[in-house]
Amino acid sequence: MVRWRNRFAFYLLAVGSACGLGNIWRFPYVAGENGGGAFILLYLFLAFTVGISILIAELILGKTAEASLLKITERISATHKKSYFWVSMLTLFITTVILSYYSVVSGWVLHYITQFTIGIIRQDTSDYIAHLNLKVLLNSGWLQFALASVHLIVAGLIIDQRVTDRFEKILTTYIIPTFVILFGMLLIRSLSLDSTPQVLRFIFYPDFAKLNLKSLGHAIGHMCFTLSIGLGVLVTFGSYFKSDEHLPKVGFRVMLVDVAISLLSVLLVFPIAFSIGEKPLTDPSLLFEALPRLFMQFRFGAFFGLTFFLCLWIAALNASVGLLETLISNYSERFIKKDRKYSTWLIIVIILGLTLMPAFSGSLFKDIRFFHQTVLENLDSFLINYLLPLSSLGLLYLFFKAVSKSDIKNSFLRENSEASYILVKYWLHILKWVAPVVIIIGVFLQILSLFRN
Repeated sequence: MVRWRNRFAFYLLAVGSACGLGNIWRFPYVAGENGGGAFILLYLFLAFTVGISILIAELILGKTAEASLLKITERISATHKKSYFWVSMLTLFITTVILSYYSVVSGWVLHYITQFTIGIIRQDTSDYIAHLNLKVLLNSGWLQFALASVHLIVAGLIIDQRVTDRFEKILTTYIIPTFVILFGMLLIRSLSLDSTPQVLRFIFYPDFAKLNLKSLGHAIGHMCFTLSIGLGVLVTFGSYFKSDEHLPKVGFRVMLVDVAISLLSVLLVFPIAFSIGEKPLTDPSLLFEALPRLFMQFRFGAFFGLTFFLCLWIAALNASVGLLETLISNYSERFIKKDRKYSTWLIIVIILGLTLMPAFSGSLFKDIRFFHQTVLENLDSFLINYLLPLSSLGLLYLFFKAVSKSDIKNSFLRENSEASYILVKYWLHILKWVAPVVIIIGVFLQILSLFRN
């Protein structure tokens, strides 16, 4: 059985999606689409109740079973004489498709790294500024596919060559400190813009009239995405923990970091977006259009831009490694009767095939639109706002089937912690009643909005 080398190794992978594209790219435009402050309050409430509860449950499920998701469903199916494979297959399908288009968006980051590098080499910003416009990239499907391929191949090499320890050391020693410093500098500069008072009103003076039928579902979906709920990732990671780890405390820390990055990302991106004016807050390219504008106001802006997007890509790579590791640990045990190396590259080839649709959504498939959205936007919306919350419900169902009442309490309670004895009943109540009801209502309201539009 694989074990975490230390607790911080888990934090790196579990928070990777938040530090990378999950919140910095996605949260600002989702918040803008749903009216700002009221949506952010809704998201925070869900994260501190439903999100943290399901996160802990998935970690405990993996730790108790000490197995991957497919092995857990196999055991439960054998015990109860009933097939539960639909839960694991739905979860792994979602993880596979999300990784395919997540790799495309990670390729956008690689594109910006390339353009900022060109700017530094040429020492002439006039030529490469035009290429910082994301539309140039979106019109080239093969370029997006090539960049996504590079991203996935690097992730595969990290796993295949077993250099995760070295990768972790680079992250902790160089990337994270650099990223934190740059993020702080950009945040200060962004909040110094004239648009900041307007942004603060938009964020901290919630107008609940701006919430719509989709808002609850969007908040649940984004919470699941950034916390890696419903993806099987936490179940896999939970199986790597030692028996003496107190998972509620671990999960709470991950959730706090996720929420903090969400809020800081909005404060970073919105002042620039408001000052630009012509860029809609609901556009998925908001981050990529806004941040380069800020970098161009800096002396040595190309250097800062290169460093920031390089850190952002490595953080996105960190999240991709976690998703890929989950797929490998599950598929290689049941479907791919070969060694780990073969499994790794076969899965990457399959995912590369799936990247073709989102990669060409702005060129070859640009006329294919559903609900006024591109292929990539529809993938993001359907998977994260509909399927991912339902997958989370499926994993909750498995949790109560696979983990006994005594194991549940033993995993949650700590003898020297009176708070754990008080919180356990609220936690179980949320898992059994609040989370299922909230998720079902969120999905139903989104379906209802489709007919009203």
